[in-house]
Amino acid sequence: MNNTFTNIQRAQVLTQALPYIQKYNGKIIVVKYGGNAMTDPELKEQVMEDIVLLWLIGVKVVLVHGGGPEINEVMNRYGKEAVFIDGLRVTDKETMDIVQMVLAGKVNKTLVNLLEMKGGKAMGISGMDGRLIEAKFKDEKLGYVGDITNINISAVTDLLEKGYIPVVSTIACDKDGNTYNINGDTAAAHIAGALNSERLIMMTDVAGILTDKNDPATLIPEVSISQIAELKQDGIISGGMIPKVECCVEALQKGVKNAVIMDGRVPHSILMEILTDEGAGTMVTEDK
Repeated sequence: MNNTFTNIQRAQVLTQALPYIQKYNGKIIVVKYGGNAMTDPELKEQVMEDIVLLWLIGVKVVLVHGGGPEINEVMNRYGKEAVFIDGLRVTDKETMDIVQMVLAGKVNKTLVNLLEMKGGKAMGISGMDGRLIEAKFKDEKLGYVGDITNINISAVTDLLEKGYIPVVSTIACDKDGNTYNINGDTAAAHIAGALNSERLIMMTDVAGILTDKNDPATLIPEVSISQIAELKQDGIISGGMIPKVECCVEALQKGVKNAVIMDGRVPHSILMEILTDEGAGTMVTEDK
């Protein structure tokens, strides 16, 4: 009897997901993958399962990733200390070589392998491939940290058309042969904008925008661009949440339909966001 009830429940869950499956079939979703969901092995498996499931139901998923903890680990091995200014890694030439090696190599290919193991068809590229992300020096004191000047999106659209899940590491180049370390959230916003994607999902280590940062029950489920200045003034949007919200606004201004900041620590949060009424996290929207 219990078994039958469980099967009925499963069938109901799938039926309730049907409108969302229809809505997102053939649409592009960009996922910025980082934080705890990237370092916790169990969460990592679940994120890959979510992405493959969405891919199997016809959603075109682009996975954009960073890899700060892995970069720190390799820098420690080389006896180099990580230095940050305003949350950005100071990147000299040797550090840039490490960043490139870790992001475009180990992290990128590990994620591709995981997606393939879960039954997906993935292809890893860096922002240097096909000059996907072009950049210039952001600030002399930061070294090889880049400001994005151009996105050449054809490498990603070609992979999507051929049925792949593109996995993008956030390093960039310029016409002089310099390589740059790019903030992952910023890169995801630019890529999502260039693709006119249906949704940008920013995975982070908080539930979203909270009126009380210590109480997940105070989550604000939706915020429009015009409300953001007031929330900043009131100190509700503060610290590390400010650049994330600004990236969401930039993505919307570049043509993304909506952007979500959500807690990557919640198992299967991507599926909750895409395939349920409640969603997950805070959605940033254009003013109605």
